[in-house]
Amino acid sequence: MRFHQAVTFLPADEILRLSAACDDMGYSGVYLSDHLFNPRDLASRYTYSKAPDGAPFWEKETAWPDPMCVISALSGVTTNLTFTTGIYIAPVRDLITVAKSVGTTAVLSHNRVRLGVGVGWCEEEFEQTGQDFRTRGKRLNDMIPALRALWQGGWVEYHGTHYDVPPCQMNPAPTQPVPILCGGDSEPAMKRASTLCDGWINTGAAPPDEAFAQVDRIKDALKREGRENDPFSIYIAVRAMPDLDLYHRLEDAGVTDLLCAPWMAVRAKEGDTPESIHVARLAACEGFAEHIIEAFG
Repeated sequence: MRFHQAVTFLPADEILRLSAACDDMGYSGVYLSDHLFNPRDLASRYTYSKAPDGAPFWEKETAWPDPMCVISALSGVTTNLTFTTGIYIAPVRDLITVAKSVGTTAVLSHNRVRLGVGVGWCEEEFEQTGQDFRTRGKRLNDMIPALRALWQGGWVEYHGTHYDVPPCQMNPAPTQPVPILCGGDSEPAMKRASTLCDGWINTGAAPPDEAFAQVDRIKDALKREGRENDPFSIYIAVRAMPDLDLYHRLEDAGVTDLLCAPWMAVRAKEGDTPESIHVARLAACEGFAEHIIEAFG
């Protein structure tokens, strides 16, 4: 099993330092999330909200650094880590912008990008980019094969239901296929993952029983498509204290990649400075690597 350090909600000025340190600790990758902005007046309901008004759990001041900018910077200070987006809201952007940005980032990172995509939930973001919120799922289904076509290098073209690209060259092109993963727990997301993608990512940290049920669902979906023996990544975030036995059982169930964020356990105390908090976060990541990743073997 591979362990990925999730840096969502980590202050932007710490991401590079913490990730560079994790590159030497045994972590396999860094996991990054995506939003374009936080609307002051939010009418959209967050899909997984537990609030009566459907509001997301994060503050409106939360920073969302652009994942491709961050990955490009991280690729210069790391050697071994892969970079997985979870979830990159591809249909909030136009096809050519996604293909160019992700393709260039894959080149700069020497093929270390793993593109986790989803349809998004915040209609306000789609309004500002001029993309149709109502067709986002259908457009994503068409965008995935379009991206694969545009990243082939040389003269390429694509003719689909929602996207029609005449012969063109989009250079630089990745020298290896960019793995595309689908995020989401809905039936359309499971269908998209099992038919169009190279992997699947659960949404949010699930309790262990729910995580095992999610794994069963995606494996069933793959079996229905005749893909049960295909190479396929299953990313899981589980809501539980670090537990070697649990992680071994998840691996036995089919999980290939585990999302973790040991730095989140650090709570600021009176008298702490940004530097002392950062040092404590590094220590938490190192402790997880020593007691979990190394022991996992």
